[in-house]
Amino acid sequence: MKLRKLSLLSTLFLAAIIVLTACGNHQPTAKERMEDYVHAWQKQNFSKMYSLLSKSAQKNVSKADFIARYQRIYEGIEAKRITASLSDGKKNSGTVHMKAELATVAGPVKFSQNITLKKEKRKDKENWYVNWKPNLILPGMTTTSKIRVDTLPSTRGEIVDRNNKPLAINGTAARIDLIPGKMGTDNEKAKTIDKLTHLLGTSKEQIDTALAASWVKVDSLVPITTIDATKTAMIKKVTQLPGVVKTDVNSRVYPDKNASAHLIGYVGKMTAELLKKHPNDGYNANSVIGKTGLELLFEKQLRQQDGASIVLLDSTGAEVGTIAKKQPINGQTIQLTIDRNVQDALYRQLKKDAGTGVAIDPRNGDILGLVSAPSFNPNDFVLGMSSSAYQKLSDNPKQPLMNRFTAATAPGSTFKALTAAIALTHKSINPNQTVAINGTKWQANKSWGNYSVTRLNHDPKVNLETALFKSDNIYFAQAALKIGGATFASDAKKFGFGESLPIQYPMHKSTISNDGQLNTQTLLANSGYGQGQVTVNPLHLSLIYSAFVNDGSMIKPRLIKTNDPPTFWKKNVMSKATAQLINKDLIQVINNPAGTAHDAKIAGLTLAGKTGTPEFKEKQGKSGRENGWFVAYNTNDPKLMVTMVVENTQKHGGSHYVTPKVKKVFEDVLKP
Repeated sequence: MKLRKLSLLSTLFLAAIIVLTACGNHQPTAKERMEDYVHAWQKQNFSKMYSLLSKSAQKNVSKADFIARYQRIYEGIEAKRITASLSDGKKNSGTVHMKAELATVAGPVKFSQNITLKKEKRKDKENWYVNWKPNLILPGMTTTSKIRVDTLPSTRGEIVDRNNKPLAINGTAARIDLIPGKMGTDNEKAKTIDKLTHLLGTSKEQIDTALAASWVKVDSLVPITTIDATKTAMIKKVTQLPGVVKTDVNSRVYPDKNASAHLIGYVGKMTAELLKKHPNDGYNANSVIGKTGLELLFEKQLRQQDGASIVLLDSTGAEVGTIAKKQPINGQTIQLTIDRNVQDALYRQLKKDAGTGVAIDPRNGDILGLVSAPSFNPNDFVLGMSSSAYQKLSDNPKQPLMNRFTAATAPGSTFKALTAAIALTHKSINPNQTVAINGTKWQANKSWGNYSVTRLNHDPKVNLETALFKSDNIYFAQAALKIGGATFASDAKKFGFGESLPIQYPMHKSTISNDGQLNTQTLLANSGYGQGQVTVNPLHLSLIYSAFVNDGSMIKPRLIKTNDPPTFWKKNVMSKATAQLINKDLIQVINNPAGTAHDAKIAGLTLAGKTGTPEFKEKQGKSGRENGWFVAYNTNDPKLMVTMVVENTQKHGGSHYVTPKVKKVFEDVLKP
């Protein structure tokens, strides 16, 4: 029995040794060796790939040429991910069938071919090696084949106004070039460079560096700078200098220039930082991308995607065929609700000031104009702005780079119409009842200390209509106290306070107070006439006033032109009767000789509106900064509502500085 057990154990042990020995001597199959080749190929480890070639294949191509050719071609076609599947051919034939796909700039390149491997003995070990041919670089290639990659250009989508007037288009710019051989003597050359630095704002060092480049010859066109093609007077001056010529080049162009700069924005060249943010979006170092404004916000719709083709050439350079081709994709054209005539009319009135103008059609919510001033020329950013020019913009105390129509600031007395609506809704006031007010200062009780509400008019008795057209602060401070802080704050939310505006362009939220509550008497009283901590975005104010046109509902704004019927953002924020009553009173702000906006009256065109002059003072009774506000709309077939804000009007009459500007916009646009 012991002998039998020993015999059985010996047999098992010997079997295990045989198995282990067999495993240790395992020879890879042709398919497994081809898998090694594919793994190296996927990593673009061309040195490893070469080591897996058969001796006959290595005879036909040196290692250096093999690596260099792969690198040159794969870099040119922007080869990326490779996927492959392998299957055995006939048993022991050394043939492996491969299906592979290589991602390139021109789309996928597909391989489907039989690969022959050969058994060879190297360093006393036998293994399979690939009988490589050039068609393993790209299908169809031979030893003498060449590759050409063609870019199939695309165009960026354009931005147009409601009437198809251009706001951002693909046009041309003027590149200023120098031809060294035509610049004359050294003295003449120096004079030309000196004049160019003054005319173009380009530094002498920049011009000298460009002319000193290694590739420059006497007849070369040496680019110096690119400028706006509409600067014809400057172009004429510089091209009269010896050796200076103009070359038309493709460029993004903004025909409305400063008037629409903050709204439309501008594009710029792709940066390394932006490439990291868009790793798989098809951008490259030469791409253009939206940097600000609608160019940035609508980048996905506007962006272009160039196509490409990989063309197979014979040894003479003649085309043999196309290996892969990706069609270009043009960007979408975006049509805005903006009316360029309205945009320009707003800008003409604001361009010398710091402020903003918003225009809408209150019936359907179409935004007709969004202007921020002072402004800048977006074409300068596209063409390349010098550091000194950018520094000048940055250091300007009026801050031309700031977008003011997105901001929310104190609305002053323009807010009184909202206070009136809330007070009427809760029956906190009787519009026909006169309220006795003595003097120009008032406080609810002695707990207010030295603080009081002041007004400009001296009327001893005031009703809602008079309080609106004379802009009586005390009347509305008292109305706010009658409403109550909790109710006032709650109703403000119904008008969209603390909420983002329903529009693609990001705007700052309007606030009723810093914490959304009105817990003190003085804060509540001040809020009643648009001071305290109230901030309102000018577009939001326009939407609130649209309720006086739309029987108590606030229109939903829209920036993209559509044939869809208009919709409301906030329905029934007040009753139809309340809306009509306030609308009637707002007409008196302009029509009544004592109205604060009587200077905006236009013969043949009835306007309704409200002025506002919020004050920014460190202490009551002290002088300080003021802004002028005016919101107005035409009442018969209302099609235009304008809200304008001008900063620092304390020495110009407050809102009285703004009313004639808004009047001129109505005259320019509606031409009564």
